[in-house]
Amino acid sequence: MEQPKRKLLDMVRDKMRLKHYSLSTERTYVHWIKHYIFFHNKKHPLEMEKPEIEQFLTSLAVQKKVSPTTQNQAFSALLFLYKEVLGVDMSSWNIQALRAKERKHIPQVLTKEEVKQVIDNLTGTYQLIVYLMYPKGISSLRSGHTDVDCV
Repeated sequence: MEQPKRKLLDMVRDKMRLKHYSLSTERTYVHWIKHYIFFHNKKHPLEMEKPEIEQFLTSLAVQKKVSPTTQNQAFSALLFLYKEVLGVDMSSWNIQALRAKERKHIPQVLTKEEVKQVIDNLTGTYQLIVYLMYPKGISSLRSGHTDVDCV
């Protein structure tokens, strides 16, 4: 009697467990592989190659506006699927998807004068807390320069 064919995602899970991947990585990779398959209207990955991977990754960057890290994670899941599970040699594919843009995080820093204005507009415990948050506040407390009401 012939055994029923294993489902693709079960094969992915089995291979990941065999290679001792963490459970969170397994869940993440399965998520991205499902997302990839649904993106291409449930086509089997063996019916898709380089163009479909590029379309999917580009869509993540352009339409979904994911971070570069998230896009790399999705790409790693697809690499695992094709190489490790399906045994496809992707070395000649040279995948060229549009890359997600790195988001620049500009820290918001208050000037000394702005900090002083904030502290001057607070009273009691709240003023003490803010004093303790800033090095200038600590030195002011030590030198006795404070309006803080100590209860």
